[in-house]
Amino acid sequence: MRRKVTGSKYQERSGPREPARFHELNKKLFIKSYGCQMNVYDTQRMTEVVEPLGYQSVDSPDDADLIILNTCHIREKAAEKVYSELGRLRQLKAQRSKVGRRLIIGVAGCVAQAEGAEMMRRAPVIDMVFGPQVYHRLPDMVRSAEAGNRNILDTDFPAEDKFDHLPKARALTGPAAFLTIQEGCDKFCTFCVVPYTRGAEYSRPADKIIAEAEALVASGAREVTLLGQNVNAYHDETAQGVVTGLADLCTRLASIDRLERIRYTTSHPRDMDDALIEAHGTLVQLMPYLHLPIQSGSDRILAAMNRQHTVEDYLSLVDRIRAARPDIALSSDFIVGFPGETEADFEATLAICKTVKYAQAYSFKYSPRPGTPGAALDDQVPEDVKSRRLAELQALIICHQSEFNESCVGRVMPVLLEKSGRLGGQMLGRSPYLQSVHVAASADLLGTIQQVRIDDVKPNSLGGSLLAPAPVVPATMAPAVASDSAAEHSKIPTLESTHQA
Repeated sequence: MRRKVTGSKYQERSGPREPARFHELNKKLFIKSYGCQMNVYDTQRMTEVVEPLGYQSVDSPDDADLIILNTCHIREKAAEKVYSELGRLRQLKAQRSKVGRRLIIGVAGCVAQAEGAEMMRRAPVIDMVFGPQVYHRLPDMVRSAEAGNRNILDTDFPAEDKFDHLPKARALTGPAAFLTIQEGCDKFCTFCVVPYTRGAEYSRPADKIIAEAEALVASGAREVTLLGQNVNAYHDETAQGVVTGLADLCTRLASIDRLERIRYTTSHPRDMDDALIEAHGTLVQLMPYLHLPIQSGSDRILAAMNRQHTVEDYLSLVDRIRAARPDIALSSDFIVGFPGETEADFEATLAICKTVKYAQAYSFKYSPRPGTPGAALDDQVPEDVKSRRLAELQALIICHQSEFNESCVGRVMPVLLEKSGRLGGQMLGRSPYLQSVHVAASADLLGTIQQVRIDDVKPNSLGGSLLAPAPVVPATMAPAVASDSAAEHSKIPTLESTHQA
């Protein structure tokens, strides 16, 4: 399961040294995270690894001693956005220098991995550039920067498992937590940089994932989202040589007392196997919401993207998933304007949206990523055509999303209350379908799952009314709950049946 790669420790590239200062405790850290949920997880872990150096997280860069931009290469113009932010930070660093105070600036994540030394050349304001596989080495890099070293670069794919070097305890900011179980991708879609910035597919050992999940639950988590660039490619091997997959891992996680919800993202259609489909019909903790990107509704474009499946394959998969869990909601990703996309190809994308009727979907204009095969393809689609197609697709997606949200009115749903709302006496939670739900409720219900009747649909959320509140059981006193078997949950009652007038 380990990546068969080697790498040296970070390099301190030549550059002027600055006077050291940073002996005091209570230093301030600001991390700006771009993009995917895995970057949110990585940001949390980076915060934890520098805490022993005296850094405490703050919500603004204005008074921070250490600023890290945790970057994502998936979104359009990802690198340009980072350089723009670095331009603003250059001014802040200059202001600090005038008063004799140093500011350390680091860039992490996938843009850092892709740009490497070139990023330091373009933006000399940076002290550290490091990729997503080496943030367990961050304390050493920070110590070096505190000592006055500059141009610290580490974009290796190290042989050691970074997860083995991270703190065991996890700080929680709410009852829902992210947990990375898999990284990298071997699919090599022609539009995607992930295989080049995150490396080959790697799955963490199941026992270590279970241990981290148990620690999260002990700290108050009631929901865990399993993360991976290709999460349903997850696999592990037992001591007896038996290969297990994501369905087996979810089954083990479902047996953890007080872990009431399990989600996972992002999936590839090719890796949605029979066992995982069956798990959606048998594991009550596995939420009825699945992100299953297709990217395009045209077989010709799917082939050009190297997606390795057809539209027919995908629709057959959707039918099997819905047969296992009839009330499941699906979401997807779409790219419009991939090189060579014709009006007929785009119409095919609209057609699959109309067939599946996604509860939610993310859509983007194609933008070339340096070093990917798609960037070298001829017949790039004009920008105005991409913009028109994106607007038409998003209008359709919003229509279907609104229809789905409207269908929830009058239903009673279990809602995990995650934080206080903007109004007094209001709580914000998540439905099983990942919708935001506002409800009048007291703050002592934070972290509990309550039955809520959905009353109305707001632009970006649902409004609901709390039914009789379930009793609040302190985490340390919660009773053990057996969630043992597929047999016990062989027929999950669907949420479709829970209506109230």
